[in-house]
Amino acid sequence: MTTAPGGVPRSSGSGATAHPLRTIRDIRESLPEDQARHFDAELADSEIEALPEMLGRWVRLATDGFEEFLLSKPFEGLEFGARSYDDDQAGDR
Repeated sequence: MTTAPGGVPRSSGSGATAHPLRTIRDIRESLPEDQARHFDAELADSEIEALPEMLGRWVRLATDGFEEFLLSKPFEGLEFGARSYDDDQAGDR
């Protein structure tokens, strides 16, 4: 066991498997502002027993890299504005 700030004991995990987000503040600061509001609301409404699962879910969301992926190559190769069935129906009229 180690002691967190404020003197609260916490279990010490393996350094190799420890996640970089160690506190609720770390999780919250890693989220975009709109997601942080959802996080705050869910945190406020979660029962104590449900917190480990809820926090684990938000850690995965905060570090899954999906947002970075979208921003790196947004919609590359996709064409917008036309539907594939528009051409087929145009000849039927």
